[in-house]
Amino acid sequence: MVKNRKKLGDLLVEAGTITQTQLDKALTVQKKTGERLGKTLVNLGYITERGIIEVLEFQLGVPLVDLTAASVGSDVAAVIPAALAERYQVLPLKKEGKKLTLAMVDPTNFYAIDDVRMVTGCEVQPVIAAEREIVQAINETYGVRELVEKAASRIRFDDPLASDIQTADDAPAVSIVNSLISQAVKDRASDIHIEPQDKNLRVRFRIDGVLREVVTFPRHTHASLISRVKIMSEMDIAEKRLPQDGRIKVNEAGRDIDIRVSTLPTILGEKAVLRILDKQTVILDINSLGFSADNLNKYRNLYRQPYGMILVSGPTGSGKTTTLYSTLAAVNVPGKNIITVEDPVEYRLDGVNQVQVNPRAGLTFANGLRSILRQDPNIIMVGEVRDTETADIAVRSALTGHLVLSTAHTNDAPGAITRLIDMEIEPFLAASSVLGVVAQRLVRVVCPECKQQYTPAPDSPERLFLGIGPDEPITLHRGVGCLRCGHSGYRGRVAIHEVMPVTPEMHELIIRRASTGELAALARSQGMTTMREDGIAKAMAGLTTVEEVMRVAYSGL
Repeated sequence: MVKNRKKLGDLLVEAGTITQTQLDKALTVQKKTGERLGKTLVNLGYITERGIIEVLEFQLGVPLVDLTAASVGSDVAAVIPAALAERYQVLPLKKEGKKLTLAMVDPTNFYAIDDVRMVTGCEVQPVIAAEREIVQAINETYGVRELVEKAASRIRFDDPLASDIQTADDAPAVSIVNSLISQAVKDRASDIHIEPQDKNLRVRFRIDGVLREVVTFPRHTHASLISRVKIMSEMDIAEKRLPQDGRIKVNEAGRDIDIRVSTLPTILGEKAVLRILDKQTVILDINSLGFSADNLNKYRNLYRQPYGMILVSGPTGSGKTTTLYSTLAAVNVPGKNIITVEDPVEYRLDGVNQVQVNPRAGLTFANGLRSILRQDPNIIMVGEVRDTETADIAVRSALTGHLVLSTAHTNDAPGAITRLIDMEIEPFLAASSVLGVVAQRLVRVVCPECKQQYTPAPDSPERLFLGIGPDEPITLHRGVGCLRCGHSGYRGRVAIHEVMPVTPEMHELIIRRASTGELAALARSQGMTTMREDGIAKAMAGLTTVEEVMRVAYSGL
């Protein structure tokens, strides 16, 4: 227990860090805003959060804890409800018998201590933590778990006589789906997977490109949750035998979030995947995409050309669309007419005319591209070169004075050229129209909060991959795992690239229908950095790990 029962303001005045006048002013403001006194003092500029913590440590003898390196078990977190933790900004860290260690932003908040003591029946031992860390830890520790336990228990068991509409409108199903979306946005997830299993319903989030299991529901909740998702995305709730697609628009914490929904019938029931498109997370700055200085210079030389085609290649989820949008943002000036044809339009770009593909209405990539050419464009973006017809129109557009940007699904930059030829584009047209190709993948970034140096073992896969002998000195970095990164050791992603301009020598090879290997050999001889080499450079700089580069860019690069 904190022995000194003085309030925070009095302690700060006694320590000489603020004046009585400043305290009185802060108390007046606090009555109007309802914020904590400490936050009010910080907002008024009278003291820093660190200054408050130092006074509390010294005056009360309460230790400071680093929550980014802490791990809170679900059994410990369960001793107080999430609502109480959020109200007082407290988090239980450890329970030994009747003694509870409680992380607090303000350990002089005796109302909070008394309430926690009443709820838990434990003697409370406060420790101090930074507000940012407390808020993050509460989100990570509780998330949707408490809601799941309460709401899932109130969803009635599957009843073949109950209507789907009734089931989907049950308050527990509504609460759970809303909570899953809210938590996914907080966790920076790109996708939510709701998948029926033999004995339960599993929910996973894709965070930084990797799926993580978030929670499991009782099996009987499946019908209610899937039906609720279908209603939100305006699907046919009665159709359970065929795949369906839909969209949801939500506002989360003041941000407009667009969600693409896909359902798929499996042998265990329908699975739903929700793709989250958060406009505030898309990067529209070409300088922030992870291009090395050399690669960025090469790429700028490509997109600053008045006409020709630029292809961005890579598998699904490798950041191709982000690269294209960032490129459009870089060339978007009042003197240019920019038109896109996309499937779907993922993000709105000011000053750009964006067209949504609609195959049911007859608006395909090819038809859309033909119509665009009658709109006097300077720059055209085609979401993807999928077929011969689209490829042919795109190539001819590039040859007739338009800058054309598009994507292709190939393993590397040289492969995009051979893909065009495989689509029956004449080699001389491909060679003449394509300015260059950017191939990319996304690797996870080492979490800056728990980043540590290490020396790989003599027989480690890292040394083998890097071609470094067992006795050569080398220092690498990795994350040990913390609350900020969900104990994964990674937080965020960055692209690794290879940029291949089509040079006169390459032009000759393409006309001769040279293989991908021949094109790659020439590109490397002319200074192209492969994705593998770019990834290794980022790993050696401590931005990512060698394991990530091996996972993403190992095969044949």
